[in-house]
Amino acid sequence: MPDLAANMWRARSGELAGTSMRTMARRLPAVIVRSARLAWRAGRADTAMTIGCNLAAGVFTAFGLLATTGVLTALFSAGPTPERVRTALPSLALVAGAAALRAGLQAAAGWAQSRLAPKVERVVELRLYEATTAVELAALDDSAFLDDLKRAEGRGMVAAPAVVQQAVDVLTGAVGMFAAAGTLGVLHPVLLPLLLLTVVPEGWASIRTARMRYMTELTLVGARRRKWILADLMADRRHAAEIRSFTMRGFLLGEYDRVAAYQRGVELDLARRQVIARVFGDAMQGVATAAVYVALGLMLWKGAVPLAVAGTAVLAIRAGQSSLVNLVFAVNRCYEEGLYFGDYLEFCAAAEKRVPERSVAAGHGRDGGPSPAAVRPPDGFGRIVVEDVTFTYPGADTPSLNGVSLEIVRGEVVALVGENGSGKSTLAKILAGLYDPDGGEVRWDGVSLRTVAPELLWERIAVIAQEYTRWPMTARQNITMGREAPEEALLAAARSSGADEVVAELARGYDTLLDRRFEGGAELSGGQWQRLAVARGFFRDAPLLICDEPTAALDARAEHHLFERIRTHADGRTVLLITHRLASVRHADRIYVLEQGKVVEEGDHRELMALGGLYADLYGLQAAAYRTG
Repeated sequence: MPDLAANMWRARSGELAGTSMRTMARRLPAVIVRSARLAWRAGRADTAMTIGCNLAAGVFTAFGLLATTGVLTALFSAGPTPERVRTALPSLALVAGAAALRAGLQAAAGWAQSRLAPKVERVVELRLYEATTAVELAALDDSAFLDDLKRAEGRGMVAAPAVVQQAVDVLTGAVGMFAAAGTLGVLHPVLLPLLLLTVVPEGWASIRTARMRYMTELTLVGARRRKWILADLMADRRHAAEIRSFTMRGFLLGEYDRVAAYQRGVELDLARRQVIARVFGDAMQGVATAAVYVALGLMLWKGAVPLAVAGTAVLAIRAGQSSLVNLVFAVNRCYEEGLYFGDYLEFCAAAEKRVPERSVAAGHGRDGGPSPAAVRPPDGFGRIVVEDVTFTYPGADTPSLNGVSLEIVRGEVVALVGENGSGKSTLAKILAGLYDPDGGEVRWDGVSLRTVAPELLWERIAVIAQEYTRWPMTARQNITMGREAPEEALLAAARSSGADEVVAELARGYDTLLDRRFEGGAELSGGQWQRLAVARGFFRDAPLLICDEPTAALDARAEHHLFERIRTHADGRTVLLITHRLASVRHADRIYVLEQGKVVEEGDHRELMALGGLYADLYGLQAAAYRTG
């Protein structure tokens, strides 16, 4: 399916085409170190207990194998059987004691490890969401950033506790292998390389299949993200009515099946290639194991080792093989999960670099405040100046704003008008500190917003957004947005916006959950939701109120009432109003008309009408719709 494989939904591919056994051997220690750091950060006591118990269990494994030699020597010696059994009893007790202690230590290690897993999950989840909620807003307009986020949030975040688990399993397998290898080295030095020979074929097959699987995961990131988006469209109630009214069911199912067919083809090809690699590895391992036992038989035949030592060697080889198999499997999984965990770490590091340096989030972990380079914005302001601002969205070919300059004086109602795509909402987001301009400056009383911690600026701005969120929370939380304030402030904001009339119809008033998907939840209309969105803007009680198309879902009467409320609420405050409905801006102190990212006209309503330019044309077109005769 070449069109899907080449389009924007596909993540990078070919990144690890050079992965080999040597590459894995070079990279694995770094994976182990990163997982150890994560585990140590999540829970020091549990990490120390897991490692310590596993190491001690390995010591008792080696001790038990060596004690087995004494048992076999006694049993294979000359003399009556009862006497030989009695002679073997002390060594047999040592073997039993070592086995019991090893089992107890492994159980303790498993208990500590089970406690560690949820702590690791908490650490990685917090780091990811701390980063995603603090990055500059422009990052979330970047498709490459979103693909990386999907990979980190999906398999990458799941891999974090898994890589810690597999790193512990690597330690456990390595300890068992060294215990068996040490025993064989003590029994006869020639036995050690024979043991190591058995793991090479399986190691090659495991590394080969891990690389295949990871490369496939990289290839399918975009397709899986596309499937997730399509699934959300088909299953979410918000889209259900439009899917039916526009008869989109067949189209969406076809798109989903097209992506799923591509994914299925890639995964079937992966399964075929992995089976071939595993069959070859298993065949070679069988040959190597046979060679080991042939060599051991020859040594016994030549008298190089006594029978008791040969018996112990067989047990040690089997134990070592078992540990080697577990080790190879753990190394394979640790390396594989480490690749996905590396995606998570790389995304978090990249996201943290996209947190503005002056942000409070960037300073978090030192003193919880903004970086030393950040300054506080004025508590109030006398004048906001926008000077020659330019801005281009990530991936866009043309700028959304191109040399915009304007001025907002305290206490004014300033309107931004223009046709769709003229840059009104983008300019509002820059004034709100949500975007940093590519060029130019925004100053509050001479203080550049480039030097201000965004969180401190947002405390002084209230936004009534065009694309507001319908939070699945109570009506109270939808207005207060987690801020503590007296009940009177909540009621005043609701009255000012008309949201009190909406809440009065709810079964539990302000404590009604606004999500029909949960028991007792309520469903609101678009106009009712918009009143709540306006109420949350009023509740913030900030010196600058930005209203971006605040009446888009309201009828004519409700729109008129809302603008009257905004004018009343604006008494003593500064209001920036973005709207297409020009009758609502007639009383603005100043109107800026934007076209293709530039301010083309400026003045009050009367001046702009007299100018006879774009504003007059747009106003005339809207007014004509209400004329008769």
